[in-house]
Amino acid sequence: MLQVLVAATTVSAVMAAPVAAVAAPPDLQEQLDTVVAASGVGALAEVRDGHRVWRGTSGVAEVGTTRKVPIRGQFRAGSITKTFVATVVLQLVDEDELRLDDPVEKYLPGVVPNGENIKLRHLLNHTSGLFDFKDTLTMQEILDSRWKTWRAAEMVERALAKPPTSKEPGKVFDYSNTNYTLLGMIIEKVTGASYADEIKSRVILPLGLRGTELPGTSPYIRRPHPHGYVPTPQGLLDFTELNPSIFGASGELISTTTDLNHFFAVLLDGDLLPPYLLAEMKTPAVPGRNYGLGLAWRDTSCGTRVYGNDGDSLTYQSWSFSTENAHHQATVAVTPNFTGNPDDPINTFLNTAFCT
Repeated sequence: MLQVLVAATTVSAVMAAPVAAVAAPPDLQEQLDTVVAASGVGALAEVRDGHRVWRGTSGVAEVGTTRKVPIRGQFRAGSITKTFVATVVLQLVDEDELRLDDPVEKYLPGVVPNGENIKLRHLLNHTSGLFDFKDTLTMQEILDSRWKTWRAAEMVERALAKPPTSKEPGKVFDYSNTNYTLLGMIIEKVTGASYADEIKSRVILPLGLRGTELPGTSPYIRRPHPHGYVPTPQGLLDFTELNPSIFGASGELISTTTDLNHFFAVLLDGDLLPPYLLAEMKTPAVPGRNYGLGLAWRDTSCGTRVYGNDGDSLTYQSWSFSTENAHHQATVAVTPNFTGNPDDPINTFLNTAFCT
């Protein structure tokens, strides 16, 4: 296990330089070790508290070795991609290129049944009722298609072959990766550039997110990283390398704990969106849900509400949350071994990060 606590020059610095080492926060390393003991091969985390930054790792980077998890390692961030996509969509709304209440039919005519009644906001907040293409994929198909390049239209076709999960858009929250696949297609239709290029030019480059990328069809994680695995009858299979087009706009992002903390700090500080659209982003889809327009939240054990998102990309699971003022942040990524459920130990880790 490795743990580092440093004082950083600024909470939003992309690569904060350490100036003084101090004692570790209470229980953070212990809680990260508990996450790995419960269900992980390895884990890495970054917690920010004002100007202090703690980075820690637990477990190993690769099964069968004693190699430590790289403390600034990259990982597949899964559905945290959706917050990046939503940010670009909302920037286009601010530029009058899109409107939240525009129907999908306006931009993708004839593609989606009932597209005249499904609005862009329904895609963003998962109330479209469109079936999730992920639920059409079996693990065996995923294993057999490891190097396949998936087209966005192909994923949408798979989803539309299934009946909708609700008949009236906007009424029922039902998480569906199909929604963000369609948003990626709409970004390209409006801008003439891919959603990946728009995220790069609007978010990744301006924020200096040097460890963040959208790999497209490249199967590699280019910088130091823990290995990721999927379960098979023969045991864990190293599935670190795969064609990430299977995730596309719903989850292809590769990032680091530092970059994700910086992204959410800048987003919540209002530097990427005007106040009215950031408020829309935080507005729940339906009463009783904690998901707005690509942004989720959770209430900690001490009553602090934190905003962010979590992601699952088969081989990596990640969580990135921040207080509204971005003074306190926590990002953690786990390479699961599928022997248990990480939710409870992750909840404890996040509560420790935000409440002690």
